[in-house]
Amino acid sequence: MSAPDVACDREADLESILTRRVLDSIAIRQSMLAGDLLRDAAIAARVVVEAARRRSTIFFIGNGGSSADAGHLAAELLGRFYVDRAPLPAIALADTTAAVTAIGNDYGYDDVFARQLAALARPGDVVVGLSTSGNSTNVVRAFERARVLNATSIALTGETGGVLAGVSDYCLRIPSTDTARIQECHVLIGHTICELVERDLLTQS
Repeated sequence: MSAPDVACDREADLESILTRRVLDSIAIRQSMLAGDLLRDAAIAARVVVEAARRRSTIFFIGNGGSSADAGHLAAELLGRFYVDRAPLPAIALADTTAAVTAIGNDYGYDDVFARQLAALARPGDVVVGLSTSGNSTNVVRAFERARVLNATSIALTGETGGVLAGVSDYCLRIPSTDTARIQECHVLIGHTICELVERDLLTQS
């Protein structure tokens, strides 16, 4: 086989993988239309909208890729999503590098979010936790702390919900066990909630 033929075969294989992943994503998003996920997401969105009206703080937490997604969503509220409007109080707790490393060093990584909430969260605030497994201990502990503080907790997880299903006020379970696909759907739901918040703020102005 000539070198150009080998290159063509490799490109075809890459395209095949990309096609499968897009189809996987489509299938999961279609399955989101069944069951109670979107109804539950709408209820959770209303909680965030009402918190934004009160100027309560929305805290976002997660680990690894979910931490990056948490920072992404917090930035959409702090800055802007589709339209210019007043900035909203939103914090991604993993972005506070000095606090995370100090708490992790002195108390352990399991408490990096709960301890920050103990200092910052107030009744009526909202804690949004992203965890594909639903079992991230630091997110679970943060939700337990949120309950003590009378802050509302919203979990975005994979299909089982994990431990978070039992300690969250709202658990939005993506019908998948594929970490990458779950995270993609978390951003879809998060973006839509940001859009709904903006729409509400515009109608109130």
